[in-house]
Amino acid sequence: MWTHKAWQGRLLAHPLASHERLRHYAGWCDAVEGNTTFYATPTRDTVASWAQQTDPDFRFVLKLPKLITHERRLVDADEALRVFLDAIEPLGPRAHALWIQLPGSFGPADVAVLASFLRRLPSSHRYAVEVRHPAFFDEPRSAALLEEALAVTGAEWIPFDTTEFFRSPPTSDAEREAWTRKPRVPFRSRALTDRPIVRYLGRDDPARTVEGWQRWIDVAVEWLREGRSPTIFVHTPDNADAPVLARRLHDDVRARVPELEALPDPMPATPLTLF
Repeated sequence: MWTHKAWQGRLLAHPLASHERLRHYAGWCDAVEGNTTFYATPTRDTVASWAQQTDPDFRFVLKLPKLITHERRLVDADEALRVFLDAIEPLGPRAHALWIQLPGSFGPADVAVLASFLRRLPSSHRYAVEVRHPAFFDEPRSAALLEEALAVTGAEWIPFDTTEFFRSPPTSDAEREAWTRKPRVPFRSRALTDRPIVRYLGRDDPARTVEGWQRWIDVAVEWLREGRSPTIFVHTPDNADAPVLARRLHDDVRARVPELEALPDPMPATPLTLF
């Protein structure tokens, strides 16, 4: 995501060598979703470069490869998992959580498979699961079944909040594309661990995005006061202003929790001049 074209020359310096791009992104935000790992396991050298560009407290939430979660559906995937875990080892403490995003067809009948998979995972990492099957949101017994499986290994349940996005029809090409791809699930804000993770999708209109996240401000403040350490990712369909919006959300939370550490100052996107 840190190579997003809409940010180059506007939010991030351009051109930048590949081994500098993440460093500049880390001046805006102190966490990133590792979505590219869903499509291919990176090399150790690539991951080592990520570590070199970030501080030890920077947070990577890395998605497990689709070979494991979608093609094998968590079965007979030990070798693929071993290769992935070996590849991300250079991140060390930066690997905040490993993100197990499951397909929409993965439902309550599959929870036993998930539970077995979680029990086999090494305790050296934290894990967070994102489900999309409607039953987990509509049926209390199914939700309880999933929560019980997650609790055994201390895994978190990642909510993907698309409620604001689906509140009214799309008005841009990016919104129309997202309309067909994003899951439409009910709002959920229950944290299972001390490190909850939230994915929030707003609209391309920044005012709509800010309006839609107001209840997350209340939730985040409550979590922080309970001693939890949440990570919240802000998306819009085109993501053009996502880093700016993420910092605004952080500022809104910090206004109510002043002891929350400030985000770093972004590096200049254009060369500094004397005039």
